[in-house]
Amino acid sequence: MGLNTGDLKHLVDEVFEIDSFQSKMGEDKDIVTVSFSVHEREAAKDLMNFCEKGYPFVLDADVSTGEQSDGTYKVFIEMERTREVPEQLEEMIYGIAKLSEIEKPRFRYYKSFKSLDATVENLSTSIPLDDSTYEQSIQENKLNHYQNFFTKSMVDSIIMNEQENLVVFKKYSQPLTFKVVDFGPTIKTIGQINETINMKDMSEILFLTKYLGDYNITKFGNNTIALENDGHALVVERL
Repeated sequence: MGLNTGDLKHLVDEVFEIDSFQSKMGEDKDIVTVSFSVHEREAAKDLMNFCEKGYPFVLDADVSTGEQSDGTYKVFIEMERTREVPEQLEEMIYGIAKLSEIEKPRFRYYKSFKSLDATVENLSTSIPLDDSTYEQSIQENKLNHYQNFFTKSMVDSIIMNEQENLVVFKKYSQPLTFKVVDFGPTIKTIGQINETINMKDMSEILFLTKYLGDYNITKFGNNTIALENDGHALVVERL
């Protein structure tokens, strides 16, 4: 039985990821991977079948073996890396948006801190469309990669949820949720913070240092926090 408009309503996150996971079909420079977060396993299987059977350019589709740390299941799609990928993705996302009644699908390239509207223009600009530009693009995007930023931490997992918030999970502790305000080179990024340094609330700095790891952490005003790592700063607000 086929899927109809709205059958996956409220079950598929509006933000999907591109090139965040390794390909099973071949080398990453030759294959574009696309992943969707789905809130029920059966719905994830339905979405997998929809993509694999409905679009000839899909080389393979699969569902994660278990539940992710945020309670969702991942649907993985693999496509050949060609100049047609932006238009192919637009076609597939249009169908998925109909099934899930998502009004404005967005994508995050290589686990970036920020997502973009899933337009052909943004997809064309963000995705390397041949093997010669793939490696260069990945190296550049590693600077804006939330998991790479937290390489010093001892946390178990880090995700960006559907609300564009950073959620950090650590065993035997409650997860921490942050709203991402800014990210970039340390001097420039911290220089754009309008609030003054808060020298009084050291208890929160000590807590975050113990929780997150060896970062230079500074609090500004009542709720703005800057974390520094390897010449880059992540500015967040704790939720």
